[in-house]
Amino acid sequence: MTPWNLLALPPLPEEVLRGLLAPLGDRVALRVPAARDRDALLAALPEAEIVLGDWTGTLAMDAEAVRAAPLLAFVQQPSVGVDGHDLDALAAAGVPLANTPGISAVAVAEWCLAATLSLARRLGAADAAVRAGEWPQQALQPYELRGRHVGVVGYGPIGASAARMFRALGCQVSYWTRTPREDPGFADLDTLLSACDVVVVVIALSQETRGLVDPARMKRGALLVNAARGGVVDQAALVEALREGGLGGAALDVFDVEPLPAGDPLRDLPNVLLSPHVAGVTAEATGRLLTATLDNLAAAVEGREVDGVVNGIPSMINRKFTQSPAI
Repeated sequence: MTPWNLLALPPLPEEVLRGLLAPLGDRVALRVPAARDRDALLAALPEAEIVLGDWTGTLAMDAEAVRAAPLLAFVQQPSVGVDGHDLDALAAAGVPLANTPGISAVAVAEWCLAATLSLARRLGAADAAVRAGEWPQQALQPYELRGRHVGVVGYGPIGASAARMFRALGCQVSYWTRTPREDPGFADLDTLLSACDVVVVVIALSQETRGLVDPARMKRGALLVNAARGGVVDQAALVEALREGGLGGAALDVFDVEPLPAGDPLRDLPNVLLSPHVAGVTAEATGRLLTATLDNLAAAVEGREVDGVVNGIPSMINRKFTQSPAI
């Protein structure tokens, strides 16, 4: 069988990519763009049959990129988020786009729990005070999570895992998802935001969810934990709520612009825990990611169904040819 042309977009050296994809053997011919920019991507796409996506979102299959790839049969995104890819354009071209659902659920949920505990127990402020020679045993005023009302926005694998962890600590947990459920734990979004002591945001970014969470609607003194995407939370409103004392604190692993710009006001707020988009980056999650990605790529080139297709296209990959293949 003629090897499939696989265009790999992750920000890794070519030799590293070849090592990671070695289990696919001679079933694929690996290529990378000549540079990490749009022109190089478009130049590399005409021969690409499979695209391994870029988890940073720098290089993505938007409508123009899809038009530049007449042989494209499959896109595998090595992450849960599919930011930047045009799902409709890929669907119109008959190209399935798959992600890796659930691989980082435990890692992200644990980060959300750890971040919430850090805020509630004032760990950052305590550390800074002791390093500065202070001993503020009475001034910090930490509190326990047990008995607090936690709201989870988004109830996929991450949200469900986070809910279980907070319940294990004795918290009352409600959740909201875009599909209403006949479940005592389900709450409408306005009620969840206004009633909960902690709001954990783990919903995917889309046109529907952009700006979904307005901190001004949250309970006074509540904590906001965002491990979804920066665009899901109104960041300007968040800064205002933190400055005015409407919120008790925030933990953010994601931002409108990443890396966080030097002049961003979030850098100067003392009641914010900042993290460089690493909630899902653990050795265990990375291992699951690599396994899921390789399994799907192997399935694609072997004519088996792939998992995790998110754009409504059948999961059996059909190879395209510019002319009839030799028999």
